[in-house]
Amino acid sequence: MPHTFESDVVGAILRHMNGDHTDDNLLIARAFSPASEAASAGAITAAVMTGLDGDGGTWEVTRGSATTELRVPWPGGPIDERPAVRREVVALYDLACEKLGVEPRPHA
Repeated sequence: MPHTFESDVVGAILRHMNGDHTDDNLLIARAFSPASEAASAGAITAAVMTGLDGDGGTWEVTRGSATTELRVPWPGGPIDERPAVRREVVALYDLACEKLGVEPRPHA
């Protein structure tokens, strides 16, 4: 069973990702959505992070008028501490950039 973070922690992370990192959400969705979905449903136009737990993050992905859920496991494996969430989201971003041939921005 994956680790469950406190609801206030999850809420703060979701607000941060959906407020400050909308482009990163879109990049992650485009990189990790199954190729078969992308080919049949068209381009991803929006992505909103809707949840997370110790095993990975969840995004609502929009293609045209259709939305689907995308679950992406943390690259480093399961986590159970709040500081590890940032590390894993940054790792997802870096992997997404690599997969899509995008130059990643520096991390502070």
